Amino acid sequence: MNILIIDDERSVRNSLGEILRDEGYSVEVAENGPEGLEKAGKQHFDVIFCDIKMPQMDGIEVLDKMVEAGLDAAIVMISGHGDIETAVDCIKKGAFDYIPKPLDLNRTLITIKNASERTSLVSQTKVLRKKVYGAEMIGKSQGIENIRTIIDKVAPTDARVLVTGANGTGKELVARNIWQKSTRSAMPYIEVNCAAIPSELIESELFGHEKGSFTSAVKQHKGKFEQADGGTLFLDEIGDMSLSAQAKVLRVLQEKKLSRVGSDKDMNVDVRVIAATNKNLREEIEKGNFREDLYHRLSVIVVSVPSLDQRKEDIPLLVDHFQEQISAESGMAKLPVDADAMQLLVDKSWSGNIRELRNVVERLVMLANGKSTEADVKAYVL
Repeated sequence: MNILIIDDERSVRNSLGEILRDEGYSVEVAENGPEGLEKAGKQHFDVIFCDIKMPQMDGIEVLDKMVEAGLDAAIVMISGHGDIETAVDCIKKGAFDYIPKPLDLNRTLITIKNASERTSLVSQTKVLRKKVYGAEMIGKSQGIENIRTIIDKVAPTDARVLVTGANGTGKELVARNIWQKSTRSAMPYIEVNCAAIPSELIESELFGHEKGSFTSAVKQHKGKFEQADGGTLFLDEIGDMSLSAQAKVLRVLQEKKLSRVGSDKDMNVDVRVIAATNKNLREEIEKGNFREDLYHRLSVIVVSVPSLDQRKEDIPLLVDHFQEQISAESGMAKLPVDADAMQLLVDKSWSGNIRELRNVVERLVMLANGKSTEADVKAYVL
């Protein structure tokens, strides 16, 4: 475990450092805030001890900058001049703990043990989030760079976003990236596939129902909007939603209120809605299948995801990414793809987009011998 001690008192730095090294920890020291920030920015630390009263930059400012930088370290504030109010303020700002001087050895070691467990949990949570919610978008094409730029600008706001694109292009990944980079990232992210829910059940699924409101309603049910309160709701394939459900969604967006099926009571909800569709909603409006007023409510920002055929320069990067992903999941070795085989993959037309490409890569990982060759691609793909 790596520990950083930031304190302007040499005696504290040296004595605490020696004790922790004797306990088997790797310890770095810094005599002021700027030096501590510089070291924390260049090296990973599991725990950072930071004095509050220091010249040049006090510990509270150091804490603010570390929290702003998104450091994973557990930050423990120490001070000989503190009080309960100071301790509470530090915890509110993001400190893991507060220890008064002179430092009690047992208290310090217990804090390090707890901080270590916390750091491990944070790390595990990040790994699980990547597995559940997907990693960042892969690609360097202009289309993907444009989407990244839009996400960075839009994510911190509460603007509603409509993501358009063909099946398999990665619309869900765009929505997840918006949520992960938003101020609501610590709150729920709820997905609803509108095309997969029967029209007679969509209203109950979205808005919930009261016990006895219909034959199979044997107990009260919270809908997706209610579950996502404070967070983000992703309405996938919204072009397949019934007109009656569209009307209720419009009301929620306009009034930020909903009522469960079978109830006449309104409840307030604070939900950011991101919608996606593979249909041309303007054509659906002309056909009478989609409400124009709902379209305008949803399309504050429109993100159009390019097909794989429109971003062929990303195919080698995607192939490499999927190889690593599939190898890690299956325990099989990552097999190289030779230049001729890769060119065939780049030249192929991908009607199924990224989803189809991943299936093809998985097939090659499972069936190719030693490495994926031109013959393998012709045999198993084309």
